Amino acid sequence: MHTLSRRGFLAASAALAAPLFLPRGLRAETAPRLLRATTRTLDIGGRAVSAKGILNDQGTTGLILNPDEAFRLDLVNELDTPTILHWHGQIPPNAQDGVPDMPQPALAAGERRSFDFAATPGTHWMHSHIPVQEMELLAAPLIVRRAEDVAADRQEVVILLQDLSFRPAEEVLAEITGSTGGMAHDMGAMGHDMGEMDMGGMDMGGMGHDMSMMDGMSMGAMDLNDFNFDAYLANARTLDDPEVVAVDRGGRVLLRIINGSAATVFWIDTGALQGRAVATDGNPINPVAGSRFGLAMGQRLDIELDLPAEGGAFPVLALREGAMERTGIILATKSAAIDRIAGTSDTAHPAFSGDLSQETQFSALVPLADRPVDRADTLLLGGSMMPYLWTIDGQSWGTHGPVDARTGERVQLTFHNMSMMAHPMHLHGHHFQVVALNRRAVNGARRDTFHVPPMGMVTVALDAGEAARWMLHCHHMPHLATGMMTEFVVSA
Repeated sequence: MHTLSRRGFLAASAALAAPLFLPRGLRAETAPRLLRATTRTLDIGGRAVSAKGILNDQGTTGLILNPDEAFRLDLVNELDTPTILHWHGQIPPNAQDGVPDMPQPALAAGERRSFDFAATPGTHWMHSHIPVQEMELLAAPLIVRRAEDVAADRQEVVILLQDLSFRPAEEVLAEITGSTGGMAHDMGAMGHDMGEMDMGGMDMGGMGHDMSMMDGMSMGAMDLNDFNFDAYLANARTLDDPEVVAVDRGGRVLLRIINGSAATVFWIDTGALQGRAVATDGNPINPVAGSRFGLAMGQRLDIELDLPAEGGAFPVLALREGAMERTGIILATKSAAIDRIAGTSDTAHPAFSGDLSQETQFSALVPLADRPVDRADTLLLGGSMMPYLWTIDGQSWGTHGPVDARTGERVQLTFHNMSMMAHPMHLHGHHFQVVALNRRAVNGARRDTFHVPPMGMVTVALDAGEAARWMLHCHHMPHLATGMMTEFVVSA
C-alpha cells in the first residue's frame, strides 16, 4: 500500500479539481499515466462556471512524477473540439512538444495519443497551445520531483494562478485584439499617451539589429494590463472561498507556484512569513530571501517557508500588478482562526514589469558550463495597443524570420523590447541561463521563460538541442494570438 507522509499532504482544491498529493518514495510506475482534456464546473463566488481542465486517472488535476519516473502517459481529448497540450518546462522529442501541426496535428475530439520521454525535474505545467483554450483554463500543474525533494522534511504545496472571464474566451480575445474597442483596454489608469512616440508598430527590419541609438529615448508610459478579468484564481478558487491547506506548527513548506494566467503578472506575497526563493522555472537557484516576488505569465517560482512553532493562519497572496485585485491560498495549523480576506487590496499594487532588479538577485545553483559563444542574435520585440499588434523583428507569425542554430552550439540571444508592454518570452525544448540584463553581465538564473520589461534588454545563453523547429514566443496570450511568435530552428 502506498502511504503519504504527514508533510506530503495538499488540502482539498476546487470542485472537480481535487487535491494534488505529493508522495514520498514511490517506485516509478510502469503503466502509462492517463490525462483527460475535459470540462469541469467551478464555483466562483457562488456562480457555477463551466471551464476546461486537465484531469488525471484519479480525477484530480495535474500530474506529479516521482524521481526517475519517465514521462509516459496517454492523453485523451474529451472535448468537442480539437486540442493539444504543450508540456511547458519539459524537453521532449520535438514530435511530442505539443504545438498544433509542429509537427503533429491537434488531437481530434475523442482521440487518444501516447507520450513517452525522459522527464525534466522541477515545477512545470501543461497547457493548451491554442490561445483561446488556455484562456478557458485548459492548463494544470506538472511536477517532477527530485530525490532531494523526497528526502527533505517539508510539505509541498502547488499553487496554479489563472485569470478568468465569465464571457466566452473567443469574445474576450476578439475584444482585446480588436483595434476599435477602447473599452477593452485598461489604459487610462496608467496614463498611456498615444501622443508619445510608439516604435512598436513600425517594421524594424530595415533598421537592422543595432538599436543602440534608441537607448534613453522617451517611449511613453507602460501598459500593464490590457483587460480586466472577472476573477483571479489560485487553484481554481478565489478569496471568496480560498483553499485552506493544513500545515504543521514549526514545519517547513515548499510552495511550487505557477503563473498559468493568460495576461496577468502577479506579485507573490508571503505576508508575515519570510520566504526563500529556491528555484526559477524548475531550476534551483542560490536562495534569495524575501516576502514579495514578481512572477510573469508562464514562469514558476519555488519558495520555502518556515512556520512558527506557535502556529496560526498564513495567507499566501498573488497580487495583480498595477491593479487592486488579488487571489491566493491560506496555510493554517490545526485550530487556527482564519480571517476573511477581501479579493481586492486598499490600493493598487506596484508594477513589476518595468524593473529587472529582482532578476539581478537570482543566480543558478548549477550554471551552464563556461564555453565560447558560437552564435549570437538580437531579437527586437515591438508592438502597440492600437492597432493591437505585437511583433518580433517587425514581423508577426507567417512572415517571421526564424532564429537559426546548429545542434550543440552555444547560442546567445538578446531580447530588446521596444514596446511599452512587457513580454514574457518562452523558448520550447530548451532551458537557458540569463547572462546579461540591460547589457550588464550577470551569472543569472536558469529558466525557460523570461520577462522582458518595456525598453529593457535581456540576454540569455543556451546550448542548442535537437535538430528541429522549436517555438519561441511571448506567453501573453493575446500577444501570441496576434502573431508574437517565431521559430528557433536547429539544424544538425
